[in-house]
Amino acid sequence: MAGMLKNVFGSQPSGAGSDNDFADFVEAPNPSPASLIADSTTVAAANTHGAIAPYTAWYRIWERTSPKDFMQEAMILPFVVLLVLFHVWGTRKNRRKAREWAQAHVPSLQKEFAVVGFDGISRTNEDETITVELANPEKSLKEKSAHEFSTYATGRQNVAFLDISLKMPKRYNPITYLMEYAFSFFFESWEAPSEKYEALMYAFDGKEKDLVPVFAKDTPLKVNNSTYDGFIWAVVHKSHMRKFRTDRYDASITFSKDHPKLPSWVTVMSESAEITETLLTKELIQAIEQAGNDFEFLIVTDQPIDKPTKIDETVPKKRVQLSVNLSSAAGYAATVPLFNQFLRFGDKLVAAAHFRGEVMRKVRNVREDEIKKLRRVEEEEKAEERKLAAEKIKKEERERLLRGMTADEQRKYLDRESQKEQRRSSKRMTRKG
Repeated sequence: MAGMLKNVFGSQPSGAGSDNDFADFVEAPNPSPASLIADSTTVAAANTHGAIAPYTAWYRIWERTSPKDFMQEAMILPFVVLLVLFHVWGTRKNRRKAREWAQAHVPSLQKEFAVVGFDGISRTNEDETITVELANPEKSLKEKSAHEFSTYATGRQNVAFLDISLKMPKRYNPITYLMEYAFSFFFESWEAPSEKYEALMYAFDGKEKDLVPVFAKDTPLKVNNSTYDGFIWAVVHKSHMRKFRTDRYDASITFSKDHPKLPSWVTVMSESAEITETLLTKELIQAIEQAGNDFEFLIVTDQPIDKPTKIDETVPKKRVQLSVNLSSAAGYAATVPLFNQFLRFGDKLVAAAHFRGEVMRKVRNVREDEIKKLRRVEEEEKAEERKLAAEKIKKEERERLLRGMTADEQRKYLDRESQKEQRRSSKRMTRKG
């Protein structure tokens, strides 16, 4: 009892009693962390007795892996390298072919047109004389993709503008490259990869004031009469004739006939023999013969390539198109004369493509027949639309009437409709009998 009172009033207990009562709350000493770096003698001894494995740093890959772990990557890597090399080779070869074409043909463009390429050419006036600094032929080409290049020219009498497209095989993609050759071997309709350029020249046809802003102003500039008759005329290599006629609507409305002055491997597709005699000059024949198998076709047309589905699409758009295969750099001398004839063909059309009324009457009759067919189809479509609209109005009126009727009135109305339909059916059967 006395001990308890002493504890209550703050008396200090004896040392022995205090140790025994608070023994569970005595803090244990904090252990010191063991060193992560083991002594070399200890590690060697542990390795000898097999007690612990040697420590390997995370960055020592050669100690944690072996060549067997990279077998899958080693099998894939050669194919990746091969694809990269094939891509580099194909891209460089296509670019080299385009540069060679530009070096051979762009000088002719620069002589005929005021602006060539998308950067054009610069002209400086020095001592009242015009000095023309021609652009680098290679810079006039624009790379649209690794297998397609293009250039542009404008600023010439009788020609609104000229678009040229160079198309190469997809050498940079071995899978596509080989598959296209395989498909062309097994399927006749599939065209084999080829190197060619297509030049498309658009005629002014007397619309200089609409196409060139400077002519629209009140200026003393004199504009020559650049109009000529609209027609379709083409010279085609016979190996391309079937595809040419199938793919182009304008070629499908012509007739084919060999010409004695032309080589046996080309044919003429025209709407009139008089047109052929007018346009087939001696210089053009020599250029086609010199081009040889690189020549594909030359066409003068005013009709669309795709078959028109509306009357608006039959509006004449006069143009001249040339397609030639790309040969080696040494062989471009054979096709450049044909390219030069093509560039001046607009002048030939303006000067000579004005034919007798009888010839143009036959040409117009073919076009009018096509327009009549389109107009007939258009009228049938409009009649069908009117019929559907009338049926829709009739159906809406019927539903409105039924909604305002009672059940008994609706039954009588439907019975009358059924009887009318039966009478119509019987009349049809009687007429057929």
